[in-house]
Amino acid sequence: MSDLPTNRLSRRDLGLLAVGGAFAAGAEGAAIAQATAPLKPAIEPTRLVSAGETLRPEIVGNFGIVAAGRHYAVAAGTRILLAGGNATDAGVAAVFAAAVTEISHFGFGGEAPTIIYDAKTKKVSVVNGQGTAPALATPDRFKAAGVIPGNGPNGGTIPAMVDAMALALQLNGTMTLNQVMQPAIELADGFVMYNFLAEIFVSQQKATSKWADAYAAYYPGGQPPRTGEIFRQPNLARTMRIIADADGTAFARSRDRKAAIQAGRDAFYKDDIARRIGAAMERDGGLMRYGDLAGYKGKVEPSATTSVFGYDVHKGGFWSQGPAMLMALNIAEAAGIASLEPGSADYLHILAESIKLAFDDRNAYFGDPDHATVPMKGLLSKAYAVKRAKLIGAKASLDHRYGDPWAYEGKARSTPVFTPHMLKAPPRPTADTTAIEVVDRHGNLFSCTPSSGWMLGGAYIPGDTGVPMSNRLTVFDLDPQSPNLLAPGKRPRTTLSPSIVTKNGAPFLAIGTPGGDNQDQQIMNVLLRVLAFGQPLQSAIEAPRINSNHFHGSFAIKKDEPGVLEVENRVPQAVLDNLAARGHKLDVLGPYGVSTGIVAAGVVPGSGTLRGGADVRRERYAFGW
Repeated sequence: MSDLPTNRLSRRDLGLLAVGGAFAAGAEGAAIAQATAPLKPAIEPTRLVSAGETLRPEIVGNFGIVAAGRHYAVAAGTRILLAGGNATDAGVAAVFAAAVTEISHFGFGGEAPTIIYDAKTKKVSVVNGQGTAPALATPDRFKAAGVIPGNGPNGGTIPAMVDAMALALQLNGTMTLNQVMQPAIELADGFVMYNFLAEIFVSQQKATSKWADAYAAYYPGGQPPRTGEIFRQPNLARTMRIIADADGTAFARSRDRKAAIQAGRDAFYKDDIARRIGAAMERDGGLMRYGDLAGYKGKVEPSATTSVFGYDVHKGGFWSQGPAMLMALNIAEAAGIASLEPGSADYLHILAESIKLAFDDRNAYFGDPDHATVPMKGLLSKAYAVKRAKLIGAKASLDHRYGDPWAYEGKARSTPVFTPHMLKAPPRPTADTTAIEVVDRHGNLFSCTPSSGWMLGGAYIPGDTGVPMSNRLTVFDLDPQSPNLLAPGKRPRTTLSPSIVTKNGAPFLAIGTPGGDNQDQQIMNVLLRVLAFGQPLQSAIEAPRINSNHFHGSFAIKKDEPGVLEVENRVPQAVLDNLAARGHKLDVLGPYGVSTGIVAAGVVPGSGTLRGGADVRRERYAFGW
């Protein structure tokens, strides 16, 4: 064998020669003669192409996988898995790390709606993770301006991330806050600045200069950090250590993990940190006070769920936009999308029209169920979806077609009619989000979509806390007929929308994305390919996407663009021409141009092995084994 001219063989030829038994007695001469015959030139190894090859590989393994916005968050989650933590422990660690290193889109004072699948109980639970409006926040406060600001001391709901992560750990974790916060604390002490974030610092310097505490924290010496430099957040690191130390001290004393987590959580909401936040807010003309933080309490609740294509899809409640994706899936299923070719003109038309119908209803009917009467049963009714699907014709609709879910609610309507509309006010800047998905070897799933506390439009940090505050108050409506009307103690109908999918009660997928109003549309783009057509996860993530701007947006002036459909230019020209002929107002983007960044992690049915994927859009990351 050593005399064979292996330098002339391709890797496939060598593989054939290496198969056990290839040179068994009686076949050796023939095999050698075949191997030494003149061969076509070997394929250069870097040019080998596999079937279904993607720009990024699908991550596979059987230990655990973390998928998130940046490598720092993925590394934090992976570190906790290696230390013996489960998916929730790792997910919480990744969220804290993201709050330190992804401050362009998410900061420590933001929100973190989360969905968890518990492999032992086979139960899906939602940690609402969306803060409420301060007690002084009423529509009259913003009547003169006609719009709620998205930045500054009056831009935010009560910080909910710390409470949500404490609830998640208490619900399904195995570690303490002190343990899972260590990677983030180290990052707050200093992390290497990456190019995307460095560019955000440059672009937002003027906007952030309006608020002295934020400017001092983010632009020490008046200069933005540069790529490759160590960026330090000492005030935030001190705040985080106070929380972690309170947890650690309580655990050392009581050995009660859940009580220790509560002590760490309360160190943020009920002690000196909250008092300093409240004092700074009052000084700067804000509406939030110490009492708002001290009285804040998130909760764990059941998911909103629908069954489509043989899977159960779980979302947050009607205080979020999550159920709109469930409605759109129901409509698309009723319209027969599973019988069509993915990416065809018929397929994309039904997808777009299903989204438009569902999200018009989102704007008309969704609101915090603790403060508004929402026809939840009717909105998720399969019969209602069938009726809505019948509205999908051959042409694109340019109208807002609000439905009547009350006819399927089982009781008479008890709410005023609200017609969503764009506000007559100057446009305001809006920003974005990140997403964290984790699966562990036991089958636990963690899906979180944290946001707010962002730099875009100018960060606001109260005092020396180092905590950038929420930007979510602007999602409320000021119209008294709206179920999403601003009210003290109420949650805005947030766009933040984590997702978990199960099959016959078993774990299947955790998936999420940034993107504001785009989030559930983009998740639906991917889920349809995976659930209805069985496409590989990474292939589905990278496939060409569409995104509708038809319905009224959630932020600032609630802008709508009837009939406008963003389409990536990898969609074939014949399909684009067909969609345009149907009346869709196409906005053709670059090959990966839709504003999204899907990340996902889950369990492969049958084998029980794990897989994860990350979008090439927005430089997402996934790692594990």
